[in-house]
Amino acid sequence: MSTGRLAMPEKRYYCAVEVTVDLIDGKWKPVILAHLKEGVRRYGELRRLMPSTSEKMLVQQLRELETDGLIRRTVFDTVPPQVEYDLTEEGWSLVPVLTALYEWGRKRADRAGITLP
Repeated sequence: MSTGRLAMPEKRYYCAVEVTVDLIDGKWKPVILAHLKEGVRRYGELRRLMPSTSEKMLVQQLRELETDGLIRRTVFDTVPPQVEYDLTEEGWSLVPVLTALYEWGRKRADRAGITLP
């Protein structure tokens, strides 16, 4: 399977953090990955879990994550079509990073008095 930018090394990086940030850039990619680390999700589930994002943005971010080889999209031959997303092996390798981001964010929210659902 081609892994998008990972297979095209024309971009120069000067720090390893740049590589990670380039793949999970933006507000929604880490959130999508965090939801998928909890298990396979249907498109509709992701929409409900992320009410602040537009449908257009969610679709765009899912496509980019799939192109980069971090998630897998499975379409079932049903009416209406059922689409599921899950992490690839490469995506699973990001789980420790996502867990660290989650833990830091939870502690930061506590310190700042931010209420999380």
